[in-house]
Amino acid sequence: MADLIYFEHPLNERIRTFLRLEHLFLQVDHFRPLADEWSNRAAIEGLLNIISIFGRSDLKTEILKELERHTSNLERIRQQPGVDMQALGQVLDDLEQAIHQVYRMDGQIGRRLRGNEFLTTILQRSSIPGGSCNFDLPQYHYWLNQPHEFRHEQMSGWLEELLPVREAVALLLNLVRNSSLPTQERAQQGLFQRTLGSQAPAQMIRVGLPRSTTLFTEISGNKNRFNIRFLDAVENGKPQQAQRDVDFLLTACIF
Repeated sequence: MADLIYFEHPLNERIRTFLRLEHLFLQVDHFRPLADEWSNRAAIEGLLNIISIFGRSDLKTEILKELERHTSNLERIRQQPGVDMQALGQVLDDLEQAIHQVYRMDGQIGRRLRGNEFLTTILQRSSIPGGSCNFDLPQYHYWLNQPHEFRHEQMSGWLEELLPVREAVALLLNLVRNSSLPTQERAQQGLFQRTLGSQAPAQMIRVGLPRSTTLFTEISGNKNRFNIRFLDAVENGKPQQAQRDVDFLLTACIF
């Protein structure tokens, strides 16, 4: 499976937000250990985007609802024959721990970070093209020229506030991604459509293609149905839908 590229598409707003948070945390993870100024700028940019997401809605409640929903679903599975009780027990323990850690968070997620004047000043200027230039933000310029160890330690302290919710989101996405087995499918002339069952709505669509492919996907859909278009990657011009049949792996993640 390592030779596949996976294209993912969320089918509800909650999963869409979780995927964006995962993406941003990975961005921060990649750039934070690097010592150069531009890597630290990229890490700060990722952190500020995370703070912005947490400021738009009550994600703490959304995350707790999702954790509790998964717990209820897995408790029902416990009664079915052939269940690996040890593995199930471990997942339930992880969910219980995540619920406990998120409940313990004081107030809205990222509240202290949004109250950090240094970070909020950068955030306000970041909406302007080039707004984080050294003459616009001299304090930021000063911070970027401090020893790498100091910057790394400070960013670690800022991220620590977000650790419980990061772990909860990672757990939820892992459960969703592994909730269903992939099936081998074929898109006729580059187009695949499917209607979804209403009793157990899908959370996410995953499409696996060989890494050597010249195709990428455009996925659209909701809890009732989805469409997948396979497009030829072109160097110039608008990508066109493939006119050949395309074999791929499909996972409709239902949990």
